[in-house]
Amino acid sequence: MTAQTTKLSQKFIDEMKMVLLEEKDRLESELSKFSKKNPHVAGDYETSYEEFGDKSDENAQEITQYLTDKPLEIQLEGLLNDVEKALTRISKGAYGVCKYCDQTIEEKRLIARPTSSACVSCKKTLTQEL
Repeated sequence: MTAQTTKLSQKFIDEMKMVLLEEKDRLESELSKFSKKNPHVAGDYETSYEEFGDKSDENAQEITQYLTDKPLEIQLEGLLNDVEKALTRISKGAYGVCKYCDQTIEEKRLIARPTSSACVSCKKTLTQEL
């Protein structure tokens, strides 16, 4: 299959880019509240392990906080990765083109989920196969 270029208007793509950039800023801000960028792995964050003290109840609080933050870090990293992939597709002129069938993804799908890389038809097919 040869890659198609998007049939979406430049105005729509610019609007989606703004939405994605705002979402990227929001996700990075959320992640920075309890984690730091991993200097050794691009796009990876490390959840902070706060020291509350040496007493057993303080140690329990440290573990509880870490166990609460770690799954949130993983989820936010995944969302941030999706946003960055969508921004890359915009820069390459491939935003709004289904990665499976090379057809244009409907605007209403992109409005609902700006990071979408598959059209509704292909997504339904894929999820039914799983």
